[in-house]
Amino acid sequence: MNPYEIIDKYYPEDSELKRILLKHSRSVADKALAIARSHPEFNPDLQFIEEAAMLHDIGIFLTDADGIFCYGSNPYICHGYLGADLVRQEGFPRHALVCERHTGAGLSLKTIIERELPIPHRDMLPVSIEEQIICFADKFYSKTRLDSEKTIEQAMKSLERHGEEGLKRFDEWCKIFL
Repeated sequence: MNPYEIIDKYYPEDSELKRILLKHSRSVADKALAIARSHPEFNPDLQFIEEAAMLHDIGIFLTDADGIFCYGSNPYICHGYLGADLVRQEGFPRHALVCERHTGAGLSLKTIIERELPIPHRDMLPVSIEEQIICFADKFYSKTRLDSEKTIEQAMKSLERHGEEGLKRFDEWCKIFL
């Protein structure tokens, strides 16, 4: 599968949003691949990691985040499951799980209900080692500061809004992946 072909279907050529998506996704993919290569004991699927990392944020164009040129009608927190729906329609259900499960450090059904989040009521937690690596790598990059990698402290600070559960999961990943 070629993730760029799928991105091209949904993002106009030469748009600022596409440039942001590609730059962010490439940064996440590169970090995820570096983490995966440094942990051969997990036997990670490197091709899948690259493909899924490039697609993890494909749903952002359907959300309202004008700071990154997204003019859709949905809250930004919906981009994961909306992107998953697109990727499933393209015939890649395993890749779709990464889209759905990468928001925050993953979202449990309990958190979704308690915080009254406007997303489907189901666990959206990274399960496979590949999902966990991509989700972890994503926390180090924003779409507004494309040329800089966050420190662990900055990544944790940005996760605070997703609650204690996500911070704890991120901390565990730091112990495993770094």
